[in-house]
Amino acid sequence: MKKKSIIYPIFFMAIITAFFTFILAFLDYSTAEKVANLQENELRQKIVYVFDLDIPLDDPEKVDRAFRENIEEETINGKTIFTLKENGKVKGYAFPVGGPGLWGSVEGFVGISADYTTLLGIDFTSHSETPGLGGRISEEEFKGQFRGLDLTEVKDKEYIIYKPATGGNVDAITGATLTSKSVSDFLNNDIAEFIREREGSK
Repeated sequence: MKKKSIIYPIFFMAIITAFFTFILAFLDYSTAEKVANLQENELRQKIVYVFDLDIPLDDPEKVDRAFRENIEEETINGKTIFTLKENGKVKGYAFPVGGPGLWGSVEGFVGISADYTTLLGIDFTSHSETPGLGGRISEEEFKGQFRGLDLTEVKDKEYIIYKPATGGNVDAITGATLTSKSVSDFLNNDIAEFIREREGSK
């Protein structure tokens, strides 16, 4: 084949493209299981955090053991629900929450006591919020405020209210009004829906 032919560069690019496509496909296939395991471990870490178990989150083995010994997983209406048990007794549930943020969807999990009276904790699995602003929803300073919140003294299903509003129980993120508002909106909606569904199934 002559190099001056117009077919040569097309043929050359086709070979190069096929080669690198094969390499990428091989890498994707060979690492798929490892990536899946890392994602599963990260999710288990977040669920352990949501339930506020006294486990060092930087120790994967202890997190995995605590998860397997204390937490059960089931799918209800297409949603993954985690149940915390101690000595065979249900202590709480963790369920998915989420909604639109400023730059994209925000997804996470909320832990709630078995009698639906107390918020155990929250954590986020994914978001695209601005680092240093809305992205601070992933910081302990923000998430820690949701530990042990009373869910009984609420009006119109407003479980999360930002201070200094009447009944305020958490602080919004300074400079991230839209992200903060989004988080409170979907938390209030999803918590109310979860409680309604669980109480209705009894």
